[in-house]
Amino acid sequence: MSNIVAIVGRPNVGKSTLFNRLIEERKAIVDETSGVTRDRQYGHSDWNGKHFSVIDTGGYVMGGDDEFEVEIRKQVALAIDEADVILFLVDAKEGLTPMDEDVADMLRRCKKKVMLVVNKCDTAARQETIGEFYALGLGELYPIAGITGSGTGDLLDAVVADFEEGDEEVEDTLPRIAVVGRPNVGKSSFINAITGQERNIVTPIAGTTRDSILTHYNLFGFDFNFVDTAGLRKKQKVSEDLEFYSVLRSVRAIEASDVCILMLDASQGIEQQDLNIFGLIQRNHKGIVIVVNKWDLIEKNNQTHKEYEDLIRERIAPFNDVPIIFTSVINKQRIFKVLETARQVYAARSRKISTSELNDTLLPIVKEQNPPPSVKGKWVKIKYITQLPTPYPQFVFFCNLPQYVRDPYRRYVENRMRELWDFQGVPINIYFRAK
Repeated sequence: MSNIVAIVGRPNVGKSTLFNRLIEERKAIVDETSGVTRDRQYGHSDWNGKHFSVIDTGGYVMGGDDEFEVEIRKQVALAIDEADVILFLVDAKEGLTPMDEDVADMLRRCKKKVMLVVNKCDTAARQETIGEFYALGLGELYPIAGITGSGTGDLLDAVVADFEEGDEEVEDTLPRIAVVGRPNVGKSSFINAITGQERNIVTPIAGTTRDSILTHYNLFGFDFNFVDTAGLRKKQKVSEDLEFYSVLRSVRAIEASDVCILMLDASQGIEQQDLNIFGLIQRNHKGIVIVVNKWDLIEKNNQTHKEYEDLIRERIAPFNDVPIIFTSVINKQRIFKVLETARQVYAARSRKISTSELNDTLLPIVKEQNPPPSVKGKWVKIKYITQLPTPYPQFVFFCNLPQYVRDPYRRYVENRMRELWDFQGVPINIYFRAK
């Protein structure tokens, strides 16, 4: 299971810029306006073979009355509570401020690894003035320029120094099926309906579940563990932001699982928070089954089912080869189909295709029937295909000019592999390498 790194600090010091650089995506909104980041962003990163999740928090403002500042303070407190490493970002351009001192005072009291990162050190003059930040009493300074990446290598070396090496997969004798989703969509009720036990606390109050609970189950000879990830623990001196904390607690459960059942509320549709969780599952290479719960509450005609499913697939594109099941947990409608589908997805994620089968079946397609288009008058010739020995499906296509293979062709190859070997619900990685 990978570690969690939280980026905290007052508004407009460059947290989202650093977040985007760490996850190598332009995901967080970056703006000169103070306080743009209000909803949390979650990403996945690795450095020198060590994997970790990154949380971009809102700017921390002490004592503000603004409702967004209140929410941001709660979310920063929760991130500090859950994270393994906290990056406290300050601004070399503006220098030390009273708000920085307020945040530092809070961080000195927490028993986590805190690293003081001085951003915007993009000139020699600024680097000469950063010594004032030693007054915060948080030890070594890490000068960086988030916008160019200068200094982030040394920072990351220090961040991952105590992390364990290797893949983020968890060694476990039983497959883990994580039930994830926003608060109050029916996760605990689903597990109780399946197991026939009232082991998990079930109430209509969002955030009832205080810990991730493992429930052992056997279905049709398939032995596995359920993970209920509503995942809210009672915290002293923390006002709980349920929506934020439920996702934060789900991070570890997703990373520890093999297949995730992502539950949606039919009456609310698929919302941004659902897409955040879907993205987390996909980036962690876990199998996915989407379950639309409370389907009994929806007024329907003969097109409702198809229209709803099409809308979900449109929102989760381009990875939309995912099983979608409509259920009513309270009426026990199609709940066992969910488990059977999760079992199929688990089998697909574990599928190993022999090198001979890959080359006998797929090589004629990519070599003769539909080879990559020429680029600058040069033709890519694929010579050989093999599957990597990893816990999830990854394939290497050896060819003469891998740099000329474009994304549309990668998607074509992936779609053909999905048709040939049924990888529904499973993210797959395809690499083109020089022979």
